[in-house]
Amino acid sequence: MSERTYRVIVRGVFDGLDDAQRTRLRAEAAAHDLFVSSFTEEGTLSYDEKLAAFSHRVLVRVEAGPGEEDDAHTAGELAAMTYLDAAGLGYRNLRSSVTCVDDVKIRRR
Repeated sequence: MSERTYRVIVRGVFDGLDDAQRTRLRAEAAAHDLFVSSFTEEGTLSYDEKLAAFSHRVLVRVEAGPGEEDDAHTAGELAAMTYLDAAGLGYRNLRSSVTCVDDVKIRRR
């Protein structure tokens, strides 16, 4: 079977951050600005200094076929949870959107 590539944006809310985590995140906020984020296989976390909401952008590959979009949602959300858990950051209210890059048409001028 063939693979299809999806861009997944997982949005959520930080939860239960302590003062040390807030200080660290605010110090690193410029490196996590939305304008420097990109879709990578490792994923990119974006947030602002308010530390309310975040987004995690990740590129996932799933097997083509029925349910592939659901598989991409699941893979993207798991990638975000893995990233946040590894960073020791609490989160809640995850929701995701997916776009298959194989279906995107580019118009040339």
